[in-house]
Amino acid sequence: MQAATKSRTSARVKLVTAKSAASVTADWADYLSRQGPAAMYCGPRVVGALAEGLRQDAYLIEARKEGRVTGVLPLIHMRSVLFGSFLVSLPYVSWAGVIADDADAALVLTNATMGLADELDVSFVELRQSLPVTHPRLVAGSTSKMQMRLPLSTHEATWARLRSEVRTQVRKAQKGGLEVDWGGAERLDAFYDVFARNMRDLGTPVFPSALFHKILDAAGPSAELGIASLDGEPVASCLVVHGPGLTEIPSAASLREHRKTAANSLMYWRAIERAIERGQTTIDFGRSTPGGATYTFKSKWGAQPQPVAWQYYLRRGDTQAMRPDNAKFALAIKLWQRLPVAATRVLGPFIVRGIP
Repeated sequence: MQAATKSRTSARVKLVTAKSAASVTADWADYLSRQGPAAMYCGPRVVGALAEGLRQDAYLIEARKEGRVTGVLPLIHMRSVLFGSFLVSLPYVSWAGVIADDADAALVLTNATMGLADELDVSFVELRQSLPVTHPRLVAGSTSKMQMRLPLSTHEATWARLRSEVRTQVRKAQKGGLEVDWGGAERLDAFYDVFARNMRDLGTPVFPSALFHKILDAAGPSAELGIASLDGEPVASCLVVHGPGLTEIPSAASLREHRKTAANSLMYWRAIERAIERGQTTIDFGRSTPGGATYTFKSKWGAQPQPVAWQYYLRRGDTQAMRPDNAKFALAIKLWQRLPVAATRVLGPFIVRGIP
């Protein structure tokens, strides 16, 4: 019998910040550029930006074989007095996780992550991925979230495929005088005013404004903010990120008192137009829970659910203990909805920065 050859694949763990991201070797960029949408949030600058925006530490793990990169895995160490310590790939975004050329590289990356988790003594590791990784110590999460994706073609063909009720809503918003403009950091205040009010109404702690500022700075022209206004007043807003062939809307919000204006519908259509202008083939409306209001809204556009594979290395505790849909948060959500928006803008970032 022929003896098994020892794998030459090895892993290296590196602590990185947004400022030190440039020190990551150029072959990382070359490797990620070949991975498509699966790796659109795995670049060192974006990972560093997410960590700094949440005031946490970021780690980059790379797998190498014979000197070349064969896999990458970005992680953010989330620490909170309220909730404990976790490693997540990655918070805020829906997918990142293990990106690997083969099973050997995936195994090396996963083992290195578990070693880092043991060293940092976190409760668990959460890997948010498009496809699951095979490992005996990884367990599947019970998340029911789905990515809602719509294929794109030409402007005319995409418009024609929309349901008549969606086209009616878009026209209603146009006739009502709503306008959508686009920008970067200079439109952050308008975006965040709507976003923070909407999150308060949902009973959910709001991400810090600094997180979006860092994302815009790191992503450059690949990220932009859309603002839907009525008579000059912002009534809906969204963050749009353009990746390789795929555009995602990770955050969108509208003011409840203006929902009859169909501002959200016009904003989404303008985002679709922006993606088509860039030659994108798919737009991702973000993750939603089947049966929920946002899931229904996105389904009306023809967006199809794509399952996500969230996996865990559990060292202690319960991976679902801090999910917003956990029944134990029902009272807290009701109380949060009664707080002044100004208070939630101060308290929210302190809370949410520690929620995986």
